[in-house]
Amino acid sequence: MNIDSIRNGYVIDHIKAGTAMAIYNFLGLDKLDCSVAVIKNASSSKTEKKDIIKIDALIDLDLDVLGYLDPGITVNTVKEGAIIEKRKLRLPRELHGVIRCKNPRCISSVEQELPQRFRLADEEKGVYRCIYCDHKAQRE
Repeated sequence: MNIDSIRNGYVIDHIKAGTAMAIYNFLGLDKLDCSVAVIKNASSSKTEKKDIIKIDALIDLDLDVLGYLDPGITVNTVKEGAIIEKRKLRLPRELHGVIRCKNPRCISSVEQELPQRFRLADEEKGVYRCIYCDHKAQRE
């Protein structure tokens, strides 16, 4: 297998094995007009297997969304062929527009223009709570 190195862009590394396509779809990477490589089940020294996504463009990446989808991800920023920054992600303290409140009585369910906002309540269990009604939402 031959996957070229990227000149300017991102390497999203340490993705939980088997979940790269869900991240690819959630971020809408299929709409990009650049090279995107999805590597599934690559060997890893920390875990037996991992997924990797390489994006050959400097785009706006929502690190909060990535941290919510997989808090173990590392995002490497590449410029001129060299890694200039490494970010180890974790669960974001707040989420805006990523998950929806399932409480039918919540004002965010009734008012369409009101953004869905959640705060991290329990980092260990991945529990978020709606800022409007305190309804619980848990990462799967």
